[in-house]
Amino acid sequence: MVDCRSGLSSVGGRKSEIRNPNSEISARVGGSSIQHLVSSIGWRVGVRYHDSVKRLIIADSHVGQGVDDAGAMRSLVRRAADRGVDEVIYLGDAFQYLIGMKKFWTAGLRDVMQSWRDVRRRGVRVVVIEGNRDFFLDEPELALEVDWSGRIYEFVSGERKFRLDHGDLVNRRDFQYRFWSTVSKSAIARIWARLLPQSLAVAIVRRMEAHLATTNRKFRYTKPIEDLRRSAVSAWADGIDVLFWGHFHTLWEYQDGDRLAMIVPAWLETRTSVLVHPDGAWHSVDPKLESCGIPGKGD
Repeated sequence: MVDCRSGLSSVGGRKSEIRNPNSEISARVGGSSIQHLVSSIGWRVGVRYHDSVKRLIIADSHVGQGVDDAGAMRSLVRRAADRGVDEVIYLGDAFQYLIGMKKFWTAGLRDVMQSWRDVRRRGVRVVVIEGNRDFFLDEPELALEVDWSGRIYEFVSGERKFRLDHGDLVNRRDFQYRFWSTVSKSAIARIWARLLPQSLAVAIVRRMEAHLATTNRKFRYTKPIEDLRRSAVSAWADGIDVLFWGHFHTLWEYQDGDRLAMIVPAWLETRTSVLVHPDGAWHSVDPKLESCGIPGKGD
């Protein structure tokens, strides 16, 4: 039996619209200014996005950690384009590490990027939300490969407003991580990354990936429930109907009437993602984009 969780459909058939996220949301929440220039050539600038957009949300895929996960991701991206998905959104930590300078890009990362190029030529947008494993996403080399990158992404489908946030900064009391994040993504760290020779850059990334592959097979994150609830209430006060996080890898939900905050289970372990339909309805999907139960639901 298929056990799917769907959002509410639009009410009264009213059509809603938002401006191109490249110009509106990027300016508001810190997306790449480089992408404004890149997107000024072609149809993306000035287009108003109506609720005919179908979106696929992929959380914590960590490509590079599993066996042939790059191949699985390429297949998913291309299948999404074939099934009429208009926007592929990564909810942070798409790869073991994603660093904006191409000298850091491994073979698996480049393979997935080729699938991005293929579907973008067909009109599909690629959105990358910054996670804890993502660095300097506004660098020009990466900005050429995606349509938007930044910390928080919002869109409207039907009558529902969605907010997507990786969630690594939700825990206010994790001072050690917050300090590490600030230092590792600082201007000084960016300069250091730019100055590294390519051979050394690739060696560093490969070493980090090999270490993570053996030590991080299971994720035992302790969810900061109080902070998650606070973040949800704050988002709802901003008019958000659905708040999706990643980062914590396993399902957690918090509801107030029709409003929902949810941790999307990691693609890394489940090979599932979330499909959001134009009317605001959504459900979990398997690698073939068929409806399926949300991993962890009812456990």
